[in-house]
Amino acid sequence: MKMIINGEWVDSSDKQVINVINPATGEVTETVPQATAEDVQRALETAQRGKKIWGAYKPAERAEILLRAAKMYREEQEAIATLETKEAGKTYPQALAEIDNVCALFTGYAELIRHRYETVLPNETDLIYVTEEPLGVVVCVIPFNFPVDLFSYKVAPALAAGNAVIVKPASDTPTADIYMVDVLIRAGVPKEAIQVITGKGSVVGRMLAESPLVNGITLTGSTAAGIDVNEHAAKNLTRVMLELGGNDSLIVLDDADIDETVQMVMDGRVFNAGQICIANKRLLVHNSIREAFTKALVARLEKVVGGDPFDPKTEMGSLVSEAAADQVEKQVAHTVAQGAKCILGGHKIRYGFFEPTVLADVTPDMDIAKDLEVFGPVFPIIGFDTDEEAVAITNQSSYGLSGGIATANTRRGIALAKQIDSGGVIVHGTGMYRTLDMPFSGHKHSGLGIGEGMSVSLEEMSIKKSIVIKNAL
Repeated sequence: MKMIINGEWVDSSDKQVINVINPATGEVTETVPQATAEDVQRALETAQRGKKIWGAYKPAERAEILLRAAKMYREEQEAIATLETKEAGKTYPQALAEIDNVCALFTGYAELIRHRYETVLPNETDLIYVTEEPLGVVVCVIPFNFPVDLFSYKVAPALAAGNAVIVKPASDTPTADIYMVDVLIRAGVPKEAIQVITGKGSVVGRMLAESPLVNGITLTGSTAAGIDVNEHAAKNLTRVMLELGGNDSLIVLDDADIDETVQMVMDGRVFNAGQICIANKRLLVHNSIREAFTKALVARLEKVVGGDPFDPKTEMGSLVSEAAADQVEKQVAHTVAQGAKCILGGHKIRYGFFEPTVLADVTPDMDIAKDLEVFGPVFPIIGFDTDEEAVAITNQSSYGLSGGIATANTRRGIALAKQIDSGGVIVHGTGMYRTLDMPFSGHKHSGLGIGEGMSVSLEEMSIKKSIVIKNAL
């Protein structure tokens, strides 16, 4: 599969490619170009024309095209989900379910821009007319764990606001995003206004980040990647919107229903093989119920069905790559070396598959209890005795993305939620909660900007301009 620049399917200028590997089989399923500096520059120059062309479209015209794209995404959902399953290793039903958000987001932003109104601020004698204009060129850096879903969270508002967009997919999962861009062109987005560049983030992403021709960057990825992009973008004062790593805690209080909580934990960590920024990565369990909770969790995890992502019976697919599985195995071994006990799993099975893993006797001083983010189906259990202790353990992490509190006492849960340093806290649930509308952003090393979501993203993708008519009143 090739890149799309100026509506053309193109190879890299030097013909170098990247293999796309199915992590469930180890097979090369596709190749994509390894873009060069020349390719990136061509895309940037094309986007300069694209921002003028697309920015001149009336909101109603942009809305019509976005609605058409939403319809086409629904019609072609099987093809998109198949590509994502092959390159990401997630189960086909999980990949297919992402299309629901895709359609809702493109439809939602189409409706928002139809009803987007300027503001008039009267003064004693003057009239102040406040309008919103596109940023210009927006680079959307898409992560591997939700290449279709998060494509839409970024691209839909950027296009709705009138920006030209350059999509940079993850190297492991580029094909679904290329397909998504092709749909937008077929739906009517001008070829100059939407492009996709493939290649390694350390090369292509950095070129885009440091270019003075870029006006905004929205990235979901690791904290290290976010810091790198921010440092390069700062040279041009480019607006940066970052959703980064997390090590979210789930605080299980002594009054929590164990069976109900275990199911929540399963939903928050088995899904996508635990490769979710807001998954419950630290389980803080009150010592009075820790033994019973651990026993129930192990019993449930032993029944998890892993295997072929296309098999309807499969509950958990593979990680995104064999290298990712190797990394999780090293992190588990590191935690055991620090004194934890692995009472279930702990090893890579084959290719990108990793066993559901439970780590008992994890203490607050261990790396996994602080800043070691494990992107896989690993369940570290940390005991605590008081609410204050649970909050302290949670807040000792440099991350602050989301989190959850399991309790029968809503007031107690809210009181704790107010003390947690994170972008969101879910009472009666895990941190793995996100609606299309809510602001989604992190605190501390987990993010920068006001966040994604239909209540805020158009503002992130626009700039305000005040036009003043003196002596108009």
